[in-house]
Amino acid sequence: MTIPSHVLETEFPDLADSIRHLVQDSIQYKNDHDDYHKLDKAIRGLEERGVATDDHHFRELKTKRARLKDQLYTQARNYRSH
Repeated sequence: MTIPSHVLETEFPDLADSIRHLVQDSIQYKNDHDDYHKLDKAIRGLEERGVATDDHHFRELKTKRARLKDQLYTQARNYRSH
């Protein structure tokens, strides 16, 4: 079973240019962007392999991904409005 990735540029196509610019212009944004994608890949890998993880740990990973996604989205939206 293939689990879809949550690539930011795909999730927010109207912000794709802003995301690309921020990745190039901001080291912090790039680091957070890279962390988000590594976390997403790890979560999908666990889901695809059916690796048992305790519910608490899995929720923590997903919560961290959601927080990063919200943070990255907000920064990209604010960048576009400048």
